[in-house]
Amino acid sequence: MDMPNRVEFREEGVREGFQIEKRLYPLADRVRLVEALAETGLRHIQVASFVSPKAVPNMADSAEFFAAIRKKPGVAYTALWLNEKGFWRALESPGVDMQARLALYASSEFALRNNGCSAAEMARRQRDWMAAYAKAGVQVETLSVLAAFGCNFEGDVDPARSVEAARIAEDLCREAGYGIPKIMLADTMGWANPAAIKRVVGAVREAVPTARVGLHLHDTRGLGGANVLAGLMMGVDLFDSSVAGLGGCPFSNPGDTTAAGNVCTEDMVFMCHEMGIETDVDLEALIECAHLAEAIIGRRLNGHLLRSGSLARFREAKAMALQA
Repeated sequence: MDMPNRVEFREEGVREGFQIEKRLYPLADRVRLVEALAETGLRHIQVASFVSPKAVPNMADSAEFFAAIRKKPGVAYTALWLNEKGFWRALESPGVDMQARLALYASSEFALRNNGCSAAEMARRQRDWMAAYAKAGVQVETLSVLAAFGCNFEGDVDPARSVEAARIAEDLCREAGYGIPKIMLADTMGWANPAAIKRVVGAVREAVPTARVGLHLHDTRGLGGANVLAGLMMGVDLFDSSVAGLGGCPFSNPGDTTAAGNVCTEDMVFMCHEMGIETDVDLEALIECAHLAEAIIGRRLNGHLLRSGSLARFREAKAMALQA
């Protein structure tokens, strides 16, 4: 139970949220949300995906989206891509902070459904990705292990598969002349529980002790906050999260964009602050961003602090009463 003193949240709500929605949203509204998030102290915002416009119409204007954002110094504005065409589009788009990743699957059945190949084939393809990144002069920043805790199509997943993925990535990066900096264990379909978080994080840390281990968690079944706490108790200091709980995996709740998505940034920042863990994030400004996201999306979103607010106003009222 060696909790970190400081935690980093990487904001993914803009890409995760708007990508999964069934309607298109004005570019100006999306830009406004990104720029507001950048003013909260968050230092990493995943803005959009470079994917097929036919498959994901909401991401058709990703290049224009990045170009329209007024960048704040010290904030990384990143993108996601799934194939080499998307990577080169991102590389050629002004305003994209290129942070390359490797993607491996702990579930072969999910790999087949999501990428059209087995988990083993996906692992083999990472060597081609390393070559493409080297050609572009981009260094791998993260390994994402998808479905690290369980899969709707395959069931429970052995932690050994996440360990294997971590070792594959470590070997590839070592061959390229550097160490793998981050390993993000993703609970893609909401199977994780606190015991599983501790088990898998512990196994991966033991296998690749030089890597920084982070968590990409979903709140599909209401355990998102408990799983973040379990990660904190294991010393994890890096989490992906989404403002107002936007996003989620379409394989978790097919066709339902109103279901619980990724863990909610402002709720998790609040938990950290209440426990004395620093995040460098202005919580009240972040709550305003959540309200803005809800206004843009046009329906009630899943964040708790959207409804309750933080405890700041109660503490301020108590302090004023004591001074009176």
